[in-house]
Amino acid sequence: MADSSPAANGGSVDTFKGNAQAAYNQIANGPVAQNVKDQSAKTSAEFSNLANSRQTPSQPAATGQPLTHYHSFFSELLSWNNPRASAIAYTSIVSLIFLVRYLDVVRYTFKLTWMALGVTVLAEVAGKTILGNGLATQLRPRKYYTVPRETLDALIGDVHELINFFVIESQRILFAENVTASTVAAIGAFLSYYLVKIVPYWGLALIATTLVFFVPLVYATNQELIDHHLKQVSDVVNSQTEQLRQVASKHTAQATEITKQYMGDYTAKAQQMIRGRSASPEITPKPAPQSNLKDTDFPQAPKEGFKNKEDTEEESEDEEEPLIAA
Repeated sequence: MADSSPAANGGSVDTFKGNAQAAYNQIANGPVAQNVKDQSAKTSAEFSNLANSRQTPSQPAATGQPLTHYHSFFSELLSWNNPRASAIAYTSIVSLIFLVRYLDVVRYTFKLTWMALGVTVLAEVAGKTILGNGLATQLRPRKYYTVPRETLDALIGDVHELINFFVIESQRILFAENVTASTVAAIGAFLSYYLVKIVPYWGLALIATTLVFFVPLVYATNQELIDHHLKQVSDVVNSQTEQLRQVASKHTAQATEITKQYMGDYTAKAQQMIRGRSASPEITPKPAPQSNLKDTDFPQAPKEGFKNKEDTEEESEDEEEPLIAA
């Protein structure tokens, strides 16, 4: 009995181990585990595709400047061509919004810091007191971790490209390079101006994130239907615009003709008035006044010519000489 009991116990343990191993193999190789592995592989592949999409687009901006590789990245992310990666990104952003809203991140950061430092200090002091060697010293790495220059340069380059993405896109929206995008941004800013009075900032961030991620998804899912209705609306708008243009051109032509007619009349009248003021009056000849005087009423004119001054002086000298002789 004593010999058979350990053998029985050993057999039961081996049986239990065999059953546990078989159950583990069944679970690990079962359909659930296989599905999890397949989904994990697909998710990794989609993230790889999303990372490989970070390339500079071939089409530049309206100014001829090349765009950043984040334009291709966000375009691929929001197009839901990689649905698992897009869903995880949306879930992460929403989780971050709720985390910032409902958790005091700064306060918990300070709490985690003092707790970690307190544990390391107590472990170091207790180890030196009891064992003669601090526990934190035993856990200290031989070489402190440093950030490689290549990693830092790559990180700075990515941050630089990300900042330029937002700067370029804001300018493209401001200067209406894409009228549709500028119109959507204007409507969003208009609605946010009124919603901010009743909705908190985290709520606006949640609404904006949901719209940015799901509007492209809804459009991609119902593209044919949406394009059909948009085409109908565009045709109606174009027809009404053409009618308004024709009516406006007709009234403009009529107004132009009436204006020309009135201008011609006023110009003719003005010219007549100017000619009437500048013309000189006609001089009418007056009859000569009649007189009762006769020619005999006037003295006769002298018939002898007038004497010169020299002849008068010679006559005076001739008259004076006889007086001197006497």
